[in-house]
Amino acid sequence: MQTRFVLINTSHAGNVGAAARAMKVMGFDDLVLVAPRWANVLRREETIQRASGALDVLDKARIVATLDEALDGMTHLCATAMTPRDFGPPTVAPRPHFEALAAQAQGDAGAGQGVAFLFGSERFGMHNEDVYRCHAALSIPTNPSFGSLNLGAAIQVIAYEWRLALGAYPVQAATVEPQLADARQVSGLLAHWEQSLVDIGFLDAAAPKKLMPRLNQLFNRARLAQEEVHILRGIAKAMTRMASKSAGGRPAELQGKAADETRSDAPR
Repeated sequence: MQTRFVLINTSHAGNVGAAARAMKVMGFDDLVLVAPRWANVLRREETIQRASGALDVLDKARIVATLDEALDGMTHLCATAMTPRDFGPPTVAPRPHFEALAAQAQGDAGAGQGVAFLFGSERFGMHNEDVYRCHAALSIPTNPSFGSLNLGAAIQVIAYEWRLALGAYPVQAATVEPQLADARQVSGLLAHWEQSLVDIGFLDAAAPKKLMPRLNQLFNRARLAQEEVHILRGIAKAMTRMASKSAGGRPAELQGKAADETRSDAPR
């Protein structure tokens, strides 16, 4: 289904650039301006800056004198009007309306159809006569006591909801999933830590109780990556090295800590 964003009497050049950016990130590029304040709005510096690279949308955009010209070829018109009206099209939230509209557009039935989203001027919104000709008035669910949205933000919300209805883009993972350690690597880590804990006096080898099984369960819940196993074994190696440098083997405070750990652990 062809999708068009129509901006009526836009007064701020930056909002045109913001509209182009909002459309491009959601995969849309049909932008029509109806009688904007600036005849050269598509080439103004503020427009280009706010577009943030969506210059292809600006290059393709058209400026027309009347709304009739902007709606040529469109079969379903959606007004964006926050102010309730006593007369006119039904007021609907974007998501359910878009879901129904996208479902109707599936297959051959959607061939040749076009949906246009109409946005009024920043100061006055849409004129009643423009709203009346639409099939639906979209109302973005907002805080009842503060529902004012910047034009660029409103376009972004509508573009996102429509893209969601048509079929959202897959989320791209920002990082590569780490390779998890296998059971053998975890077992080696436990053996290394057991020896290091004995070396520093935290674990009594003669009465280990359930300390190592508890650590085993802890490591299993953590789903350690191979790099994390290397880090933990490096820590264990450093503990053993520091213990070997201590005079008399284990410091007294660590011996006491090991005794406390042994006493506080539940019997097997």
